[in-house]
Amino acid sequence: MSPKRVWATAGRLLRQLRHDPRSLGLIVVVPCLVLGLLAWMFQDQPQIMDQWGPLLLAVFPALVMFLITSVTTQRERAAGTLERLMTLPISKGEFLGGYAIAFGLLAALQAVVLTAWAHWVCGMDVAGSLWGLAAVAVLDAVLGSTLGIAASAVARTEFQAVQMMPVVIVPQLLVCGLVMPRAAMPRLLEWLSDIAPLTYAVQAVQDIAAGGGWDEAGPDVAIVAGFIVLALAGAVLTLRRRGA
Repeated sequence: MSPKRVWATAGRLLRQLRHDPRSLGLIVVVPCLVLGLLAWMFQDQPQIMDQWGPLLLAVFPALVMFLITSVTTQRERAAGTLERLMTLPISKGEFLGGYAIAFGLLAALQAVVLTAWAHWVCGMDVAGSLWGLAAVAVLDAVLGSTLGIAASAVARTEFQAVQMMPVVIVPQLLVCGLVMPRAAMPRLLEWLSDIAPLTYAVQAVQDIAAGGGWDEAGPDVAIVAGFIVLALAGAVLTLRRRGA
């Protein structure tokens, strides 16, 4: 794998997204507005923001980056960009590596802005490290990006890429402990939550928000990182050209 070709692919995608204000708005602005709405609704109950803010920092970055990444990557393939790139001396791994870097940088921007917004504007207070929380939020956003890349490798159209969200993301939201404690779920759903990466993302932010350090959150963070690697590996194996 050539680092030069990987960075060239990442730079091309970032230049495209720089001229796409709607996507940038969806990545950075919309999650902040939703958190702001939550804080406004419960302005007389600040403990609500303290409780739900960290959980949303685990969910929003993954959800939004999944949507943006899956649609953008599928659009590249449907437009024939992938076919043209594959006529050049670039491998699927280099292509997807460039996309992972580009969307990873956007994910980092989103997570840092969202964490700062939640704390300094929405008034979210946590017992643990704020920037430790931001670091986990960045990892969650990267997780959403890699899952989106993997989903786009399976989908054949942009519409199918969007339809992958209720297949890949929504079930995880239901069983990750966000809706109800995992211990209170039926045994089968608890088993499903054990293989859902968002389960470990939510657990990591809960541990840090409660004042825990990396000793508590580290194992969950490592599992999320493992899912990121698996998603990229799966995308490399399943990525096909248009019409293939």
